[in-house]
Amino acid sequence: MNLSKKLTFTLLILCVAVMFLCNLFFGAVHIDASEVWNALRGNDRDSITSYIIFENRMPQAVTALLGGAALAVTGLMLQTAFRNPLAGPSILGISSGASLGVALVMLALGGTISIGNSSIGGYAAIIVAASIGSFAITGLLTLISLRVRNNLMLLIVGIMTGYLTSSVVTLLSSLTNEQSLQGYVIWGMGSFAQVSLQQLPMLSILIIMGLLGAMLLAKPLNILLLGDNYALNLGIRVERVKTWLLVVTGLLTAVVTAFCGPISFIGLAMPHIARLMTRTDNHWVLMPATMLVGAIVALGCNCLSVMPSNVVPLNALTPIVGVPVILYVILAGYRK
Repeated sequence: MNLSKKLTFTLLILCVAVMFLCNLFFGAVHIDASEVWNALRGNDRDSITSYIIFENRMPQAVTALLGGAALAVTGLMLQTAFRNPLAGPSILGISSGASLGVALVMLALGGTISIGNSSIGGYAAIIVAASIGSFAITGLLTLISLRVRNNLMLLIVGIMTGYLTSSVVTLLSSLTNEQSLQGYVIWGMGSFAQVSLQQLPMLSILIIMGLLGAMLLAKPLNILLLGDNYALNLGIRVERVKTWLLVVTGLLTAVVTAFCGPISFIGLAMPHIARLMTRTDNHWVLMPATMLVGAIVALGCNCLSVMPSNVVPLNALTPIVGVPVILYVILAGYRK
């Protein structure tokens, strides 16, 4: 790694640290910086300030860091696998598939999945439903990509799939009760504040497993950039790689969507920002850079969404960052 890339990573890590601290010092309730610092040092552990920092702001910041990294690296893997710069979990309908699974549980099944004499409820049921939905859509897209080689057509298929799942969700919403509908609407706005301190270990373990799985795919993804035939000649089992990519992207998208709601544009735009900063397609460099960029943007949007006396839905902020990046990518490609 040359000096410029080392400086880039140093800057990104520093930005992550600064944004993480901003999420601890700023929030919906105004707290003096000295009080926050005392709480972080372990003083006055029984105070209200300590409760707010460690029970609310800390889980929220960790969730934003891990969730942003997960969505960003998912977008990078999908863009490489489908050879499409506009591929992402939200555009290709993977997030919509996860949302459909959650909608079926929350709106149609009353929050519980029953199989025989056993049942799954709460967040466990939401995670299972989101996983099934995301895996189903990702698997469908993978099968279609084997027949449809045109990237634009594949993108259109993903968008149409997203519309189809959205229509089913709308139908379920019209048939459910008001309380379930209100819960689903609030969940659908997207928020990193929905994860409690008790749920944080499960979220962290699942996302870290997914991120490690993504890093293990860096080498085969580098080879896939040269084409499937070239990868086969080098002994890479392309179908096995794409299957593992399906598992990793499905897991990361499902976990983040289940806990935080469908969050748009982070998975789509952050890989392009990382490419612009690192000037490389080497996934050993690009993957960690994409994770860091995703974490920075997610932490920044979360900090803005919970300013004092003003709580803004997360999905109202992420397009402000994502849309200009995507427009730049489209216009740059058109000029080329």
